[in-house]
Amino acid sequence: MAEETGKRKVDHIRICLDDKAQAKRATSGFEDIQLIHRALPETDKAKISLQTTFLGKKFKAPIIVGAMTGGAEEAMKINASIAEAVEKLGLGMGLGSQRAAIENKNLEKTYRVAREKAPHAFLIANVGGVQLVHGYGVKEVKRIVEMIDADAVAVHLNALQEAVQPEGQTNFKGVLTKIAEIAAAIEQPVIVKETGAGMSAEDAKALEKAGVKAIDISGVGGTSFAAVEYYRAPKIGGETQQFIGEALWDWGIPTAVSLIEASQTVKLPLIASGGIRSGTDIAKALALNASLASIVQPILQTAVKGTKETEQKLSCLIEELRNVMFLVGAEKISDLPKTPVVITGKTAQWLTARGFNLQKYAKRGAK
Repeated sequence: MAEETGKRKVDHIRICLDDKAQAKRATSGFEDIQLIHRALPETDKAKISLQTTFLGKKFKAPIIVGAMTGGAEEAMKINASIAEAVEKLGLGMGLGSQRAAIENKNLEKTYRVAREKAPHAFLIANVGGVQLVHGYGVKEVKRIVEMIDADAVAVHLNALQEAVQPEGQTNFKGVLTKIAEIAAAIEQPVIVKETGAGMSAEDAKALEKAGVKAIDISGVGGTSFAAVEYYRAPKIGGETQQFIGEALWDWGIPTAVSLIEASQTVKLPLIASGGIRSGTDIAKALALNASLASIVQPILQTAVKGTKETEQKLSCLIEELRNVMFLVGAEKISDLPKTPVVITGKTAQWLTARGFNLQKYAKRGAK
């Protein structure tokens, strides 16, 4: 079991480094989100503050590197590079599923390296929701927290990936109850995160009632885990699963849609992820009431090269965000949710059909 999990981690890294696993026709929806340029920004760019607070932790910029990897020797360099970069820049980091280290204690080092390299950064431990249904409980969750001295725990929901994965676990019956049990039993805040298929208003509301402290919506538009498993399937005799992976490649809720559905439904802090590729995307996500934006695939590309490249990429994203804030007249992060936003295209059509109010975004700041 442990060996299989480790091999899967290596496969995921290899496939995700290749752009072939990105969404095909589906997009994140951020192309339908337009920020309003201010010819009179009345703002000094040099004095713009990107600092924010998330779950009681201060960030120098509202960016977290999303859950990526661990559980394989190849993952150590990646996690070390990311950790060193986020420590220096005052950001945060999510670890990949720690199931591999629960199954094989020798793999704990591939996760622990993150805290060793980032003693002060906000780190998120990670366990699969389906593993909670299949026997994991408070004991295992506390172990993954202790493994990296985590500031929070992410319970990831990956029903699409499990459905396509040849060796996937598809009994999710009772997962919400298990999440509620974990949220009530541990000291650290529980974040529930999707894995590239998005979060509906209905599920966001159910999670809020279950006692979670934040939601990472992780919508469609970036890496498709149906696609990842599509590429893995032929190696392990999963011809039918490969067919399903191709059929469901773009399945899910676009990131911008998911973010608006959740933000208009719950009062929890939200992390925007799924196809976020630029500082402009980050600004748009924050304008739509996200507390943080999560970057994954672009940072995986730099992390395999090293810390310097990772830090440079993150610094560029931060500087792009600063410039966009200047151009919309936002002096601090809390100003972005007050700036006017125009929502058009398929995103507007979806949200209108679902009964969400879009006019209020465009009329922000109107007198």
